[in-house]
Amino acid sequence: MTDSATSRAYTARLPRHFLTGSELSAGELSALLDRADALKARPAGSRALEGGFVALVFEKPSTRTRLSFERGIVEMGGHPMILRGDELQLARGESVRDTALVLARQAHAVGLRTGSHAALEELARFSEVPVFNMLSPEHHPCQALADLMTLREAFGRLEGLRIAYVGDGNNVARSLAILGQIAGMEIVVAAPDALQLEPVAGARLVSDPAEAVAGAHAVYADVWVSMGDEEEAGARRAALEPYRLDDALLDRAAGGAIALHCLPAHPGEEITAEVLYGPRQRIWDQAENRRHAQKALLELLLT
Repeated sequence: MTDSATSRAYTARLPRHFLTGSELSAGELSALLDRADALKARPAGSRALEGGFVALVFEKPSTRTRLSFERGIVEMGGHPMILRGDELQLARGESVRDTALVLARQAHAVGLRTGSHAALEELARFSEVPVFNMLSPEHHPCQALADLMTLREAFGRLEGLRIAYVGDGNNVARSLAILGQIAGMEIVVAAPDALQLEPVAGARLVSDPAEAVAGAHAVYADVWVSMGDEEEAGARRAALEPYRLDDALLDRAAGGAIALHCLPAHPGEEITAEVLYGPRQRIWDQAENRRHAQKALLELLLT
């Protein structure tokens, strides 16, 4: 496909964005995960981005997100345009609106990893091409897609699974709740009152980690001190101490339960090394599955 033909194909309709995960129907989510499975089995099986350019804007540090999107776009025949926030005129006061209009003339889709969800929404509002959320303070939906893919690999289904998230009620917990509800899962979030999620449809909120993990098919942990929380690090660690994912907590879950973690991990804080590197986790599968789930997402947004 020539570049001009690619541009016409990608801009023939209003752009579809992926900012929170709530944009997907149950049928679309199921089909996306089916496609992700197929792309994992055959990584070069899609050329949906042939001749296409995808801008990846990183205002926050990244390992898994950058690696998975960059390789995935290349596998689909596209070209990733890696942009750091401090390399753009955004850092010198150019508006998000103007940035959106310029990016849309150079890229067929735009991903943003940002410290401002409002900026992500503004980018999408003015963009003429699809915008997808690579992480914002409120949501991390691409991570949740990989989580669901990993759970379906482990259990053969999603509907009826019970997932216990223990720790800080953050963007990962919120996205897991949103997409988990769409998939028919039960999500229980255990967190201290001061760090608990606001009520989210599809999630049950508790303070006791033992209550959360009872009968759970998977127990999910995340870092206690996220980017931007460094000034509160001491208080956070003290409050979250009872929520560490160790073998004793995992033993309280259902038989055959698995441990999950979106990484990066801090062994000895939110998760023990024995669980992180042990036989009852699917954490490294989660990390790999970012690429496959995101490729399926890009196909949905761009074709």
